[in-house]
Amino acid sequence: MTIQWYPGHMAKAQKQIKERLKAVDLILEIVDARVPESSINPMIAELGQNKPILLIMNKADMADAKRTQQWIETFKKRGITAIALDAQHKSKLPQIEKVAQEILADKLAKKRAKGILNPVIRAMCVGVPNVGKSTILNRLVQKNIAITGNKPGVTKNQQWLKAGQSLELLDTPGVLWPKFEDPAVGNKLALTGAISDAIYHADDVVVYALDYFKDFYPHQLEKEYHVTAAELELEVPDLIMALTKRLGFKEDYDRFCTKFITDARKGKLGRFTLDIIPVEAQA
Repeated sequence: MTIQWYPGHMAKAQKQIKERLKAVDLILEIVDARVPESSINPMIAELGQNKPILLIMNKADMADAKRTQQWIETFKKRGITAIALDAQHKSKLPQIEKVAQEILADKLAKKRAKGILNPVIRAMCVGVPNVGKSTILNRLVQKNIAITGNKPGVTKNQQWLKAGQSLELLDTPGVLWPKFEDPAVGNKLALTGAISDAIYHADDVVVYALDYFKDFYPHQLEKEYHVTAAELELEVPDLIMALTKRLGFKEDYDRFCTKFITDARKGKLGRFTLDIIPVEAQA
């Protein structure tokens, strides 16, 4: 089943983003490092009016470290600057300002040549819901100004936030796009929490996720759920039934599916990345 979600406040936010881009030097697009490609909003590039973009892969502590580095290199080949960090820890946040200055070096040099000694970078912070965008902003400004929450769509208003002497950041609501062309993208975003739990079927997402973990992270299934080698050979629906009974849920498959999604989001299934590096990028 294809997951779709495009509530009214997202359409309004899209319009506001477009209107305010003229005042922006740089777009900071926050993505989830577990789904670095799938959490890129294709509307941002379309709305961006050729503004430079710095891709910030947040929640890197929850993602497959090897895949994260591969994605950074893949984005570089595409002409996109990407950095990985974990917003819960401040140590790598200064990278954002440093890399932003590198991206805008020519523009900043021109401003200095005109007598502006300390030019400010005005950056718009965008991202799909629940990627940790507001947490990053709060860490950068060292205040709890941007509203945060563990549910998608918490940030509703747009506001400028001052981060030190060189950055002014515009906070925006998390925005999804109207239609997922690839159903797998919807499943990935649902598993990682970018989509409201109320609008998708948990069993569809878990069927997708278990199939993926069987192929790429079987040892993590073995560790958390004691899945045997024989069970890894089962079809996913049969595996769901086996695990539901093992956990003492009898035939309450929905309960298991809810638990699996929660476990994945809380890191109990270990570090994982759902986006596969394109074959052409591996060459």
